[in-house]
Amino acid sequence: MATVAIIGGGITGLSAAHYLEKLKQDQNLELDLVLIEGEAQLGGKIRTVDNGEFIMETGADSIVARHASVLELVGELGLQERVVYNGTGISYLYANNKLHAIPADSVFGIPMDKEALFSSTLVSEQGKLEALKDFESTNETFTRNSSLGEFLKAFLGEELVEKQIGPVLSGVYSGSLDDLTLATTLPYLVDYKNDYGSIIKGFEANKAHFQGAANKKFISFDKGMAVLIDRLEETLHTTTIVKEDPVSTIVKQGDGYVIELAGGHVIGANFVVFATPHQVAQQVLGLEELDEEFQKLTNSSLISVYLGFDIADENLPKDGTGFIVSEGSDVLCNACTWTSRKWSHTSRGQLLVRLFYKSSNPAYEGLTALSEEELVKVALSDIRKSLQIEAQPTTVEVTDWKGLMPNYHMAHKAAVDALEMKMAAVVPNVHLAGSSYYGVGIGACIQNGKEVAQAIATELKQHD
Repeated sequence: MATVAIIGGGITGLSAAHYLEKLKQDQNLELDLVLIEGEAQLGGKIRTVDNGEFIMETGADSIVARHASVLELVGELGLQERVVYNGTGISYLYANNKLHAIPADSVFGIPMDKEALFSSTLVSEQGKLEALKDFESTNETFTRNSSLGEFLKAFLGEELVEKQIGPVLSGVYSGSLDDLTLATTLPYLVDYKNDYGSIIKGFEANKAHFQGAANKKFISFDKGMAVLIDRLEETLHTTTIVKEDPVSTIVKQGDGYVIELAGGHVIGANFVVFATPHQVAQQVLGLEELDEEFQKLTNSSLISVYLGFDIADENLPKDGTGFIVSEGSDVLCNACTWTSRKWSHTSRGQLLVRLFYKSSNPAYEGLTALSEEELVKVALSDIRKSLQIEAQPTTVEVTDWKGLMPNYHMAHKAAVDALEMKMAAVVPNVHLAGSSYYGVGIGACIQNGKEVAQAIATELKQHD
């Protein structure tokens, strides 16, 4: 009988446990499963707060629906009837201290045709003409391993990228666009340029795909994202779940590992899955020969502030769902989601907004020194300036994710590949999993958990 210990009860660890249980049953595997979570509740960066007036997500607020792993898991868990889709509408950029609608026919601010390009109120006529070089230029040097920022600026021009595309993509990915690879963000852009001779033509040719997905692009659940976490926990029938007892050390012993918990418990395991932030895995493993690769992995931080008001969300601009902030604006936030407009299940028609302050923000260091009350004052000031709302909130929820938002910089993949090779030699059957390494979205984490489960099942079958 083999034992698999999964360290970390976020969506990756729970997905790994879910699929290991399925494989155990389907393939008649002799397998014991234990999931170890240091916190009092499962979910990691997925955590829902329901105060009876508003439903608020302190971490991820939704899942990209089109990822193949997502609806498959939803179906396996019997949650189809509890799925809710995002409300659609105009996304804005807050630039030059006013809201500008992002052209409807655009993806991440990238225009899907010439009409969308020339409808932008953010880019000058000269900047639009510069972007037209995309139709004439050819790609001779860029690959999927190239810089996202350098690629976009080379073909669409600096002004369009800096004023429209950059702020939108920065709202999705952490870090500078120049430090992100195409492979870890939008790899299909290279294919569009190579196959169609133009990024914009590529989007135009595939417009039906993007427009068809627009109305149901993101999903959540009728009582928030915690519904997914709770159902995963409920359906883990043969997994021992340990909470509020973090792992202190792991020591290799023979063909297996001895895992010591902070509370003094000891667990023996043949396989170990680290579904934790990379810095936790590095600390627990405590192996100097792995430090060089671990230290190449980087994180950023994020402060999230929810403000709920006892006024109707009709006070928001018509048909809007939120805004992203351009550099040099008079507000300090990086973005603002109009949650009650985007997710109708989160309120009873009352106004709920969520503001984001990223560590890439020049004001971030000063914000970290503020009390929660002072952070709320900053958020209210941003709301007054951007939306002209003067009301006082009835609900406030502040969350500070310190060093927990992975950055996929240019050297990320090489560092992960090198780390995997060293670990296979030094600590065989110890697997890394999750957003620190293989994809930041929830769909990617679900898929990664499934792949790790399959890899372990394959290894077990080979040794039968």
